[in-house]
Amino acid sequence: MIDSKSRFKSLIFDAITSLSKEKNIEDFLPALEQVIVQESPDSSIGDLGSPMFAFSKAFKMPPQKIAEEVAQKITAKIQSQGENSIGEVLNVGPYVNIKLDKTKAINAILSKIEKQGKDYGSLNNDGKSFLGGAKIMVEFSSPNTNKPLHLGHLRNDALGESVSRILKKAGAQIYKVNIINNRGIHICKSMLAYKLFHEKNGDTPKKLGMKGDHFVGQCYVEFDKYLKGEKENPKSAHPDAQEMAEELLRKWEAGDSETRKLWQMMNDWTFEGVKETYERTGVSFDKFYFESDTYLKGKDEILKGLEKGIFFKAADGSIRVDVTEAVGKGKDGEEHEKVLLRKDGTSVYITQDIGTAISRHDDWNFNELVYVVASEQIFHFKVLFYILKKLGFEWANKLYHLSYGLVNLPNGRMKSREGTVVDADDLIDSLHSDALKAIQERGREDDVGDADFVAEKVALSALHYYLLQVNPVKDMVFNPEESLSFNGNTGPYIQYMGARIASILRRAEEQKIKPLSTADASRLLNKEDEWELVKKLGDYPDTIEKSAKNKDSSVVTAYIYDMAKLFAKFYQSCPILSAETEDLKRARLALAKSTLQILKEAMELVLVPYLDRM
Repeated sequence: MIDSKSRFKSLIFDAITSLSKEKNIEDFLPALEQVIVQESPDSSIGDLGSPMFAFSKAFKMPPQKIAEEVAQKITAKIQSQGENSIGEVLNVGPYVNIKLDKTKAINAILSKIEKQGKDYGSLNNDGKSFLGGAKIMVEFSSPNTNKPLHLGHLRNDALGESVSRILKKAGAQIYKVNIINNRGIHICKSMLAYKLFHEKNGDTPKKLGMKGDHFVGQCYVEFDKYLKGEKENPKSAHPDAQEMAEELLRKWEAGDSETRKLWQMMNDWTFEGVKETYERTGVSFDKFYFESDTYLKGKDEILKGLEKGIFFKAADGSIRVDVTEAVGKGKDGEEHEKVLLRKDGTSVYITQDIGTAISRHDDWNFNELVYVVASEQIFHFKVLFYILKKLGFEWANKLYHLSYGLVNLPNGRMKSREGTVVDADDLIDSLHSDALKAIQERGREDDVGDADFVAEKVALSALHYYLLQVNPVKDMVFNPEESLSFNGNTGPYIQYMGARIASILRRAEEQKIKPLSTADASRLLNKEDEWELVKKLGDYPDTIEKSAKNKDSSVVTAYIYDMAKLFAKFYQSCPILSAETEDLKRARLALAKSTLQILKEAMELVLVPYLDRM
């Protein structure tokens, strides 16, 4: 109801401005931003309401009295406009409420949806985008090339892809990027395990019948077992393995050809496997950055900063920076120092992040760069942003860390080096298998068409919706069984409602019943369930704006669930194809068509595949 809200807000503002002039209140200039308009919790007292608390001090009046006088002024103005009336204005305690003219509001909303089509909800389309075409770069996923994607990556990927789509819908230019962490000690650990256990056999992922990322991840686990040995046999440990891996890293940075050849081969295996998972989950990127290409740029900047006195060389030979100003002092009052280059001159993780950030700004002069990274890295990004500012990059003020909480399965936290990681492919395969089993148990194979295809889409909806329905900052537990339920706040339930509406529209077409081109609201009965559903459709642009401002996909998932529930309630109380009159059938069919249009659009924003049959 963005148009009704905007108009009501303007009416409130004009009335308050007029009232302040009448009372000769000096030094008070009301601002439109001070006027709050929200949906009323009780439709019997109005559809929209605006509290007057914010103006009580300036007017030296109780908010109830202000509400009374403001309501009178708005009523007088509306009455003078005649046909332009938007509804009945009431004052309820400290609130100014309005009961919208349902006929006009319904007609306006459905007409707008029909006219704008897929552009409905786009803030650019209404000329009201707070982003104004801003160039926003979004970094997410950031896998290491020593293991496959896991459950944590799936939350990261879903959040990054969804927020990118929502920001684009809200009017931003989006550039999605991914940093592939393809160098460092963790990579060398997998390389060492390959040399120890697989090289002499000529093992490859193809030979072993494995995805490349799974095979390299197996090598990483093998290294850890080799390093620590068996628990029941401490003598089987190989503590020298850590130094062997570090020697591989030194050789890699020195450009040793044999080491580089092995590194490239194993990196290619992993990257190809990871890209398969991206394609499966509907995640895409405009550009991949590789740590191996950017870390040297970072090293150069560190050395320049050392020359300028921004950084210092510690007693152990490492190059460091004092970051106390950015993160505060420790528990014991000690100052915080961050290592930027090790004593042997090799890079650390933040080194490549510095080089990558600079390269990205050179490539695409962004207005904002959003890093989608877990909350465990809050300290890291405070330090990164601080260092870039110290280096003199003004655009460092445009960097934003979209922090999100950890995600685990009900049986506990993941530990990749111990081999207990929740593999992304295995999890999706399991969801797919359970979804297919549910289809078969319900005897729906013939009804859904390609049962295997539908099971895959149901699996993805279960996964993505469950991961995105939680506010990003919160830790969460992913429950596979709950996610696949066809009842309640789940992806499959949303898909089912979409398929149900599609079925209604197909039957209407078979019966040659056409929806009204613009649903004439006078032909609806203005039943409460019709009205509540139309109001929810009118809230879509507001939902996009709120979700984009907060970079929070859960705002959209909550909206979709509410809309699905409202349609189910409407369908139960307001028959469509068996309505009393032909006009009523066509009007309600138009409402169903508009609902499906927005449902499909919103589902795409949160990575829930639409199915027209289930």
